[in-house]
Amino acid sequence: MDLAPLALFLPACFALNMAPGPNNLLSVSNATRYGYRTACLAGIGRLLAFSGMIALASAGLAVVLQTSALLFYAIKIVGAAYLLYLAIQLWRADPQMQDESVTAKVGIWALARQEFLVATGNPKAILVFTAFLPQFVVPGQPITPQFALLGALFLALEWIAISLYAYMGLHMRRWFAEPRGKRIFNRCCAGLLSAAAAMLLMARRA
Repeated sequence: MDLAPLALFLPACFALNMAPGPNNLLSVSNATRYGYRTACLAGIGRLLAFSGMIALASAGLAVVLQTSALLFYAIKIVGAAYLLYLAIQLWRADPQMQDESVTAKVGIWALARQEFLVATGNPKAILVFTAFLPQFVVPGQPITPQFALLGALFLALEWIAISLYAYMGLHMRRWFAEPRGKRIFNRCCAGLLSAAAAMLLMARRA
């Protein structure tokens, strides 16, 4: 693949990775509650979801999502409902219980599953891969290797974004060390997740 498309792809892609969204907010929240390493490992769930979406886009199966209004809205409603569920859990979380959960062994795979479900509950993500990645494919060259390279770079940059948002959450953990501060932070995150759910419900197919 030529270097010129890659030079355009990398900064545009990283801006997309770093855009605030439900998954990045989840990384901040997980790092604040469970620590940096746990938040980063939980991000594996998101990477698995995005890998599947990239594969769907590469195979052209995302066209089904674009043409099926029923499927699009079904996924959208389920995804928004799950975000609202997470928001309620955060809003009602007891800061004292959080301290005990940190000392206990946290189920990383449960958090990874949470990341996976948040990512797959947003049908717009598949459409982003369908609309964004093909712009950087060079015509006249084999498409599959190019798509694989672009997808791998996207996932690598997404991992960096996960690490940066988790690092942000680690510092916010120090700011909200007291139970009252933790409660305020949890409720702010709950409000943002609720807003993300509302935006997802208002999303329309391209």
